[in-house]
Amino acid sequence: MTKVSVEIPDELLADLDEHVGDDGKFVNRSDAIRASIRKTLDRLDEIDERQGRIEGGDA
Repeated sequence: MTKVSVEIPDELLADLDEHVGDDGKFVNRSDAIRASIRKTLDRLDEIDERQGRIEGGDA
């Protein structure tokens, strides 16, 4: 797996951290960020499909 470094505003990181840990939805920040990227890409694919930019199916 490739490592990627990004700069994230403190306020956004604090919001992310509320969802990470024993009481959160994610085990760690990496899991939370990967899930967010997947969901965003899925939504973009849905938008592209509706707009006729890509065909349906696994993109």
